[in-house]
Amino acid sequence: MGSRGFPVWWNLAFRFAKSLILWAGLLIAFAAPAQQDFSAPGASIPEHELPAQGLETYRNIRKGGPFPFDKDGVVFGNRERLLPPQKRGFYREYTVRTPGERSRGARRIVCGGPATMPQACYYTADHYASFRKIVP
Repeated sequence: MGSRGFPVWWNLAFRFAKSLILWAGLLIAFAAPAQQDFSAPGASIPEHELPAQGLETYRNIRKGGPFPFDKDGVVFGNRERLLPPQKRGFYREYTVRTPGERSRGARRIVCGGPATMPQACYYTADHYASFRKIVP
């Protein structure tokens, strides 16, 4: 008999099961989500179809500001890995005002490349859960 009155093999089996569960959890937690396919239907949005506030933000990005929020222009880390992979510092995020929202809300435009001449910009209405590539 092992500790707590259980057979030794039971304690070993229990420890092994706990280890498997821990490793499975780590694999799930660090599994890379699939990069979004921007060539798929609905994965892009023409500039003129952006909401009015999004169009205003997009135009401000291209002329270098002004931006209403202090966090506008900060580095976007792409932790969700939905945008094409790039070095840290490539992407920057900007707030798209949401009518009736007191805080920054969920809508953003994320652009990659030089600040006023980005290579690509992406719109998200759901706080980075999905993106649509902005087509000028």
